[in-house]
Amino acid sequence: MNLARPLCTSAVPALLTVSALVALTACGTSEADSAAGGSKATVTVRIPDPGNSGVLALGKKDGSLDKALSKAGAKVEWTGSAGPFAPAAQAMNADQLDIATGSITAGITSLAQRPGFKFFTAVDPDAAGEGILVRNGSAIDSVADLVGKKVAVNQGGTGEYLLLKALAKAGIPAGKVTRVYLRPDQTAAVFNAGKVDAWAVWATYAVAEIGSGKAHFVADGAAIGSDNYSLNAVRTEFAEQHPKVVKALYQYLHQASAKEKQNPSAYLNVFTDVGPTAVTGRAKAVQNGFTAKGAAVGPIGPEDIERFKAVAAFYAEQKVTRTEVDVAAHLLDVRTLS
Repeated sequence: MNLARPLCTSAVPALLTVSALVALTACGTSEADSAAGGSKATVTVRIPDPGNSGVLALGKKDGSLDKALSKAGAKVEWTGSAGPFAPAAQAMNADQLDIATGSITAGITSLAQRPGFKFFTAVDPDAAGEGILVRNGSAIDSVADLVGKKVAVNQGGTGEYLLLKALAKAGIPAGKVTRVYLRPDQTAAVFNAGKVDAWAVWATYAVAEIGSGKAHFVADGAAIGSDNYSLNAVRTEFAEQHPKVVKALYQYLHQASAKEKQNPSAYLNVFTDVGPTAVTGRAKAVQNGFTAKGAAVGPIGPEDIERFKAVAAFYAEQKVTRTEVDVAAHLLDVRTLS
């Protein structure tokens, strides 16, 4: 985004999911002296609306995120809604979004195309909250039982990775299982109707299914040996122009995510405890358990990079990507920003 002049963007065209970044409209801010007082204008950071739960949701409600960013001369503009990373990557590439959250798996497939972003934070893989979900009473008791079955996955993202990783660890050729490519927000109805035998999925969607008492993981992230980190990405040009803002956002996420682990309930149902966005009943306990076992947001270190490389190599080996993606070329060490 060129902040030397106002820049208005229009809606994201033909994105891959209805939940992701619909009708984004944003204007850039000018760094030129303002007509009123000769001071620099506030930098606007465009972030997908966080919904009803999580660190960003609470930061939006109580104003703590804007307060933290104001120290770096910035404020948030909430745009669209959070969803899968692929459409968010498209929006960053099109200068319609500055920050997005996704997995290293979805990140790799996006980097294999036309990357206009870099990753600047890492959260260790979710050992408890992601895995291969099956309905209670299913005859599937192990990964080996998936042979000849249909498993729902999101193409090129977390779901496909978890399934392929689980099969590889069990020594089962990928072709022995049918992958059914579905958008995550469309899969629950298909899964519950019995049109697929299993669902490779992460906590965002698994919590409701497990909380209903009708499904469970036949193998979770720990059993699979998942290296599926959660990452935050920043539009490359924004990071180059506003490194202090990126560092301030990192510091906020790092501190707030550590607090969330200690008191998960405070970050659930931030705006409402009723309706489709609320987490209720047993699902609330499931989500709190996953959050407490999870990791806080941290910087990307050498050990993380090695695991990212392993995922990229695995994706190339499994022909999810045509070649091995150079993830290291698209990372920021947030500790060096100033």
